[in-house]
Amino acid sequence: MRRKGGKRRMWMIVVILAVIAAGILVFFNLPYSVTRAQFSKTVTEQMAASPANSASDDMFTLEEIQELPEPVRKYFEYSGYIGTPKMSYMKAAFKDVDFIMSPDKSAIRIDYTQYNFVHEPVRLAYIDTSMYGIPFEGLDSYVDGHGGMKGVLGKIIPLFHQTGEAMNRACLVTFLSESLVMPNAALQDYITWEAVDVTRAKATITYKGISASGIFTFSDSGQLLTFTTEDRSIISADGTVQQVAWSALFNDYKTIGGIKQPTHLQAVWNYEQGDLVYFDGENFTMEYHPY
Repeated sequence: MRRKGGKRRMWMIVVILAVIAAGILVFFNLPYSVTRAQFSKTVTEQMAASPANSASDDMFTLEEIQELPEPVRKYFEYSGYIGTPKMSYMKAAFKDVDFIMSPDKSAIRIDYTQYNFVHEPVRLAYIDTSMYGIPFEGLDSYVDGHGGMKGVLGKIIPLFHQTGEAMNRACLVTFLSESLVMPNAALQDYITWEAVDVTRAKATITYKGISASGIFTFSDSGQLLTFTTEDRSIISADGTVQQVAWSALFNDYKTIGGIKQPTHLQAVWNYEQGDLVYFDGENFTMEYHPY
């Protein structure tokens, strides 16, 4: 009798564990996510705050870029922006990006959706992937001068949420690095330009009392090639801050919708011991909303 009772209890435990496991799998596969909902809500709020569509003649002109450094002017002309509508925000959607969270970890594949806004330097990005079959989500945000980096496992378990001055500056300079792929941002008062030489220009972004700078490098014809900065620290999941040079690379230009655009984007930590390409995206689309 004892043996039968023990077997019965064992089977009950197995059944309970199986039900729990099935419930977890069902939960993981539900479409709703608090993190994604927060991302969508904030994006919608920023869209509402963006200027309404203005006159149809609100185009990029040669006159308004005359004060920019020569290589930046060449970029506007080479890319084909002159005579096209200005944008109020940009959406970029990446699929299957090779992403490395830290130098001691292997690359994982992520889907990455971001929005950049012009009216203020605002940037929002949502990461969607999984680790060992468990959903992992990330939310990068820069709104009203406050930057944040949040990671959530299994839709409900917070792994980290980094904020603070170093994060504010890191997010601000990331926005700066992307300003020329949403070039209406490059013409705003919060960004200033200085000539370096015929293929390089220095840009400085200032917002909410914080400034960050970097160098854009261009080809002789006007292709944007790289952005480099010393103002983007590595903020680890445990809050450790490490000062490392950072670069963004823009490659493989193609004409899309009449505009010459890079189709291969990379983000690189320039460690003393060698470069680490931690974001490597080739499969993506960019959409612009008229200003």
